[in-house]
Amino acid sequence: MSVILSSGKVPAVWQVSGGPTDRPYAEVLLRHGVALVGPGDPGPWMRERYAYDWSLQGFIGRFAEEVGQGDVLLMRSGLSTIAAVGIVSSSYLYLDAFDDVNGWDLQHARRVRWFRLPEPYSFAQPVFGASPTRFSRVQDQDTVDYAFRFVQSPPDHWKTAPLPDLPVEEPALDAVPSELQEVVATVLDLVPLMRDGARWGDTPSESELIAHFVVPFVRALAWPLELIAVEWRRLDVALFEALPRTPSACRVVIEAKRLDAGVEGALEQAKGYVASLQPLGEVHVVVTDGARYRMFGGPPEFEHLAYANLVRLKRSAETLFSLLRRP
Repeated sequence: MSVILSSGKVPAVWQVSGGPTDRPYAEVLLRHGVALVGPGDPGPWMRERYAYDWSLQGFIGRFAEEVGQGDVLLMRSGLSTIAAVGIVSSSYLYLDAFDDVNGWDLQHARRVRWFRLPEPYSFAQPVFGASPTRFSRVQDQDTVDYAFRFVQSPPDHWKTAPLPDLPVEEPALDAVPSELQEVVATVLDLVPLMRDGARWGDTPSESELIAHFVVPFVRALAWPLELIAVEWRRLDVALFEALPRTPSACRVVIEAKRLDAGVEGALEQAKGYVASLQPLGEVHVVVTDGARYRMFGGPPEFEHLAYANLVRLKRSAETLFSLLRRP
C-alpha cells in the first residue's frame, strides 16, 4: 500500500523520538506542531559543522536534507510504540526557541500536523531497530503500511488544520546576580567535565551533586547552614523557616537526581515525601539535577511556578531565584 502526493511523489515514513521516559518532550512537539532533533547548539545544519560526529551527520543530515513536505512521521515513545502520527508541513527550520527543551538543545525543526493517538499504539515488536536513533527512516514494511493506512483514513480535519503557534524565543538573562556568580561559574566549569566520562570517570552521584551544586546554590540565596538539612526524613534537601527542624517549619523540599537524569519525572517522588511531612506548613517543591531547577507549589495542586537552567540562563530564571531566595 502507498500514498501518492499531488506532486506524484510517494511519501517516505520516518520515526522521530518524543524523548526518553525520564526526560520526555513529546508534549512540546504536539503543543507547537513540530518535530525536533538535536543537538542543535553547533548551529543550523551544515554538513561540515557536524563533521565531528558521523552519527549526528547521519540523522541530523537526513532530517534536514531528505525529509519532504507530505512525508509521514511516527512519534516514537518506545522501541515498539508510538504516541502520534504526523504529516510534515514545512521545509527544514532552525529555531532557537527550542534551545532548552527539558534540558535538550533541539533547534533542528520541521513543522508537523500531528494526530495524537488516544493511547500509545504498539507494534508488538521493536520495529524501529534494537537501538533507534533520534530520527530515522522506517524500514519495516508492515509499519510503513500502517502509516499509509492511517493517513488515508478518517478523520481528516487534522491533515489540513492550521498549525499551532511557535513559542517566542526567550532572551538570555541580562546579568547573573552577584551572589550567584560563583555558583553559576562552578556549574559552567564542572557540568561539561562531568558529562565527559573519559575525563571525569564514573557518573557523579546525587549526593555529589547536592554537595557541589545544590547546597552552594541555596546558600547563595541566603539560606544559612543551620536551616539546610541534607537527607532529612528521606528528603534529599529541606529548607526551614527557623529552628527547630520540624515538618511545620519546612518551607522547601528539594528532590535531586543525577545529572541529565530528567528532573521532570522527580515530582511524583517528591509528592510522596511531602505527604509524609505532618503537620505540614506552607511548602514549595524543587526538583533538580544540580544544573536545572524546576519549582512547584505545594499540595494539592503542585502548580509549576518557575524554571532555571544554570548552564543556559534565561530571563525567566529570575522568577525562580526570587521564589527560592530566603525571605
